[in-house]
Amino acid sequence: QVQLVESGGGLVQPGGSLRLSCAASGRSFNTMGWYRQAPGKERELVASITRSSGSKNYADFVRGRFTISRDNTANTVYLQMNNLKPDDTAVYYCNARDWSTYWGQGTQVTVSS
Repeated sequence: QVQLVESGGGLVQPGGSLRLSCAASGRSFNTMGWYRQAPGKERELVASITRSSGSKNYADFVRGRFTISRDNTANTVYLQMNNLKPDDTAVYYCNARDWSTYWGQGTQVTVSS
């Protein structure tokens, strides 16, 4: 069975950094990425990366601050988040896609002084 397990969320001050990890088990996926959802808002794409080419896609609101990467051998995707802002506060969900779409359980990121 497919399982996505996230880690790395927590509380950080504005301007701080966090690194999220998502380990996939069961099989490999061409596209993996991160979405986030804040209370009262729709779930939105943060960043994604492909296995085949390493092509990366970023939402405009994180471009230049966040970096997505993956370890294909470990079947793990990472999100390095720098210069965090209060508006980045949300539950961050790992996403993996091939013929189907899978979601992790989510990890809370809170940016506050």
